Amino acid sequence: MSSSLPTGSAAPSRRARASRAGLPIGSTAFTVMIIVLLVAIVFAANANDVIGWLVVAIAAGWLVFAVIVFLQLRAGVRSAAATVDRTVSTVRADVAALGKPMVRGETVEPVVDPMRDTKLDHSFKIVQVQARVVKEQLAAEGGMDREMVDRALETIHITSANARDMLTDDRAAR
Repeated sequence: MSSSLPTGSAAPSRRARASRAGLPIGSTAFTVMIIVLLVAIVFAANANDVIGWLVVAIAAGWLVFAVIVFLQLRAGVRSAAATVDRTVSTVRADVAALGKPMVRGETVEPVVDPMRDTKLDHSFKIVQVQARVVKEQLAAEGGMDREMVDRALETIHITSANARDMLTDDRAAR
């Protein structure tokens, strides 16, 4: 059964491929903005008028804004990548702690719960006592007390239903 998580050696090769992918779109946009700024500076210096220097200021402002956005996005992406890497390593550690992966049809060792075991033991004792009451009433020479037998059978029914519910709740919790 193959794991859906990438192995540790796959992550660096993915990053290496991403960095060798060539000129990303962000770099092209920065290059264009720098060229626009330089052209605006050259024209403003040649014309030496207020409108030219206003265009230079606007182009420089947009370039500064783009650099700030780029740096914040890069920091956010690095932080998200670090979080994902930590999560993946935690999941890998959890999977490794489990030992072998579960296969369909594989039996699971029961979880030991002392409180549940005590309650079930008590329920079985109640059923044994009530079964003894029924047996004594059936063997009674003077005739059996029908009400006592009915109460014992009802107690056995309720106790066994509660015990089954404890087992069903325990299975559902897993």
